[in-house]
Amino acid sequence: MEPMPDLPALSDAELKQTIEDLKSAEREISYQRRLIHGRLDLLKQELVRRLSGKDQGALSVVDVDALSKILAGRLADVDTLEKG
Repeated sequence: MEPMPDLPALSDAELKQTIEDLKSAEREISYQRRLIHGRLDLLKQELVRRLSGKDQGALSVVDVDALSKILAGRLADVDTLEKG
């Protein structure tokens, strides 16, 4: 992360641009965090499924509907983020 600029030395335009740059970086980090949480949820769900003995250790096929529901709950603003 970059050090903070000398704020009194910035013009109004530079200050506004710095704010927009940081907001954009925050949105990207937030998006990545939500993706990671979605993946963690899927991994935990798979671990629980395996430990419950439902599949006797065989590899499972990804349940696309379950995946969609999990990610939709975590990533409701994906379209907005991708356009912004």
